[in-house]
Amino acid sequence: MNENFPVAGQSNSLYDQVYDYLLNRIARGEWKEHDKLPSIRMLAQQLNVHRLTVFRAYQLLKDNGKVYVKDKSGYYVQPNFRMAVDHGEDSPISSYFQKSHLSEIHQVPVTYQFSKALIDPNLLPNLYFSHYVKKVFDLYPKVLGTYSTVQGDEELRETLARYFSKRHRFHVSADELLITSGAQQAIDLISKILIKPKDAVLLERPTYSAAIDIFRRQGAHLIPIDIHPGGYDLAQVESYMRQFKPRLFYLNPTFHNPTGYTVPAEQRKRLVELAEQYRCLLVEDDPFHDTYFDREPPAPLFAYDTEGWVMYIRGFSKYVAPGLRIAAVASRPPLMKCLLPEKSLSDNGTPLLNQKIFLHYFTSVRLQQHLEKLRIALNIRKDIMEEELAVANWKWTSPKGGLNLWVKLPETIPMEALLIQSMEQSVSFVPGSICDPLRKSESWLRLSYSYVNEQLLREGLQRLVSLARSLDSASEK
Repeated sequence: MNENFPVAGQSNSLYDQVYDYLLNRIARGEWKEHDKLPSIRMLAQQLNVHRLTVFRAYQLLKDNGKVYVKDKSGYYVQPNFRMAVDHGEDSPISSYFQKSHLSEIHQVPVTYQFSKALIDPNLLPNLYFSHYVKKVFDLYPKVLGTYSTVQGDEELRETLARYFSKRHRFHVSADELLITSGAQQAIDLISKILIKPKDAVLLERPTYSAAIDIFRRQGAHLIPIDIHPGGYDLAQVESYMRQFKPRLFYLNPTFHNPTGYTVPAEQRKRLVELAEQYRCLLVEDDPFHDTYFDREPPAPLFAYDTEGWVMYIRGFSKYVAPGLRIAAVASRPPLMKCLLPEKSLSDNGTPLLNQKIFLHYFTSVRLQQHLEKLRIALNIRKDIMEEELAVANWKWTSPKGGLNLWVKLPETIPMEALLIQSMEQSVSFVPGSICDPLRKSESWLRLSYSYVNEQLLREGLQRLVSLARSLDSASEK
């Protein structure tokens, strides 16, 4: 490791530090005009950072005119390079901290965006939504002059309590609901009140990558439960509950992220029985429930719970209004009493304006019309993705809803090389290892079909398949 590389964890991001490190070495004349810079792989190994971090630093150097690229050759120092050299004190490198690289992938600007499980903004009813923003200011002229309660706007909680009772046939009171700033905050709050270092936590393999990071930060002992197209091996679940006595089981049983699988109703009922028997809290994350294609998915696990062993997280941001960051946690009183102080410390309450805007749009006829059209649009895009991938020797299970395709590539295709080359060709995806608590699943990737339009879907997937084929051919030589 080079002692002149700055310390990870300074105020600027890690790829900015790599950028500054390279810039200073060029300025000192260590690389001359038209000299080839180290390969991404070599520099990543030298600095003990992820290759995507080095790639982002090189891209920034290129964008700022400091280096240029030769196709399939590498990065070279731009002629007439000039800069003032910073003679500040250099710091020794620290070890590269463990983290998910999903945020790194999302931050790279690309044309063919398959890594973000978000809805294309053009599919959202933006014009109609602005109407509800104006309506809120008419109804609540002082909305910007006050805070929400920590638990969330009472009017919104009462509305959601009625909605859950009518739609999912589970009974929850307004006092048993907490409004959070998105589902990820809900997972974070739950982990803080429940998990101590070394506590056992069951979670699906693969699973939502942010949940892995949140539980790891709390020092949890992560125990993966395999998820399949037909759900879980319940014998495995029971065996692990008996053996490890976990604090909780985090699961996403409806249009699962990243696989798209949906756990059948009979398994949901049995999971609640096991949770009661082995005193293991089930934390059910349900952000995609309304994005089904043909038929509604089974009722949430919370609908089968009578003893308080399920906490239900319902995210609405994905398909209603992502910018509002609204989610709800349903929990029985003992755990709700623990959640509220933690929420107070976190942000003292989700912004009231966001809650009021969401409330009036959520209860509108327009939302139901939007959801019907959105399901059709997402199904079309899913079909396009599957059609373009059909030419490759790849495998997947077609989901019945959600935003993602979980795809198995031939093991001869090097995933990390594919990610780097795809990024260079303005195509992004999520490598399976990011979604795996064991950091394996090297031959899997998650492709989101929800964010780009039909034309970009076809173009980007054709580019991705072509890159994968070239890497596959190269590995056989």
